[in-house]
Amino acid sequence: MRRVGFVLSDEDIELRARLLSLADRHGHATIVVPPDAEGAGYVFSVGAWRRFGVAEAVVIGLDQGMGETLVNAYVKRASAGERFVPGQLYFDFFEGVPITFERVYKGFYPEFFGSAYLLYDGADFAAVQIIVPTPQGHWPWQPDAPEGFGDHQLILTESGVPESWTPGVTGP
Repeated sequence: MRRVGFVLSDEDIELRARLLSLADRHGHATIVVPPDAEGAGYVFSVGAWRRFGVAEAVVIGLDQGMGETLVNAYVKRASAGERFVPGQLYFDFFEGVPITFERVYKGFYPEFFGSAYLLYDGADFAAVQIIVPTPQGHWPWQPDAPEGFGDHQLILTESGVPESWTPGVTGP
């Protein structure tokens, strides 16, 4: 099997088959990447674009289990027809904690959606980042956010700050 100018290894072929099977059975696969010396852990979906035509999603830096819960809830709702507007606040994913969305810059796809390349022809899919504030309501780009929070929950736009809306004006 050839994909985008390279031959897949046996391990990649096996992973691709597992991802396709999960996407066919559950609508998507959820990939969990634990934190390491390079940064916070993250969770992303694979297969939602293929199965439902909805953007794949990534969430960075949430506690274990919360990221999977959030990505799974997003795919379930998006696959049922709900659309999520970047910069708009959504209060019904986590009790008392709003979330918002931002489009992911394709330059981040290899790092944050690596396994998705096994299902798609390169970066030929849409992706959004689900962004969650601190429990006190601070967003990563705000000057009053805790020190290091912006590094812990990177914003995956080209500039590193929201680009689909103006923070504090047309979004959080």
